[in-house]
Amino acid sequence: MSRQIFCCKYQKEMEGLDRAPFPGPVGQRIFDSVSKQAWQEWTAHQTMLINEKHLNMMDAQNRKYLQEQMDKFLTGDDYEKAEGYVPPSEASSDKD
Repeated sequence: MSRQIFCCKYQKEMEGLDRAPFPGPVGQRIFDSVSKQAWQEWTAHQTMLINEKHLNMMDAQNRKYLQEQMDKFLTGDDYEKAEGYVPPSEASSDKD
């Protein structure tokens, strides 16, 4: 049986992560309150932000920015979206 948690993004009981995504208190907080679905959505969005904004993860300011965006994304606040991104379902309907 999968581990159930109350997801802070979707505000309902959902399947939790199998393990903390990284060590420390932030990783534990995510493990305790972020669903597997929300985390997968965040990792995809994070990749788009890194690529679109050419973020360098060696740069402390870029890491801080990404952490802020992660917190906003996972708590349901307004977060930055990749400029010009069109979800695949919308892109395919535009071609019809």
